[in-house]
Amino acid sequence: MVLHCLFASADFPWASSVIILSLVPSCFLRPMDAQKAAGEARAWFGHIDGDHLTLLNVYHALQTTQALKAADNVRQQLARIMARFNLKLCSTDFNSRDYYVNIRKAMLAGYFMQVAHLERTGHYLTVKDNQVVHLHPSNCFDHKREWVMYHEFVLKSRNCIRTVTEISGQWLVDIAPHFYDLENFPECEAKRVLGKLYRKKADKDREQSRKWI
Repeated sequence: MVLHCLFASADFPWASSVIILSLVPSCFLRPMDAQKAAGEARAWFGHIDGDHLTLLNVYHALQTTQALKAADNVRQQLARIMARFNLKLCSTDFNSRDYYVNIRKAMLAGYFMQVAHLERTGHYLTVKDNQVVHLHPSNCFDHKREWVMYHEFVLKSRNCIRTVTEISGQWLVDIAPHFYDLENFPECEAKRVLGKLYRKKADKDREQSRKWI
């Protein structure tokens, strides 16, 4: 999935940041005797859209420190691999409103199979296999989001998804229609939501076609 994400990112202007984000899992620790302090330290780097971008904030803030030099070495190796395959390395300007949106889209190009939808009952269901899951307590959200992409499925006393980032349902339709084919989709609330998004996209495409006639 990481490789798919990296190769797909070459089609968009944000590959450099995606290479950094491919280095997860999380670098945060939460010792039992210092949970409050650990939570406060994590919150300092927190990003409203989720954990992957929180990790990117950590990288930007601490990349010159010894602790993250190994991560930066891996980043450089991945960059050389992309260059070897003539994949363009570029990034959206940090001050652009699309900076973080574009990173999330590029991540989704690789992790489109690891998505969960928030049901009306208040719990999440993973797409396709309909596993009931909960957000891991370490997530940085201040409230639940309708769609999330996750990095890990954790088996505990209850199933959790860890390192989660908010995405848009419309992105699933645009980026991975081959996977989100509703003819092979189990019955669930996510299917009904995706059906509405597909109809909206079809209406928009028809409108665009008329403009060109």
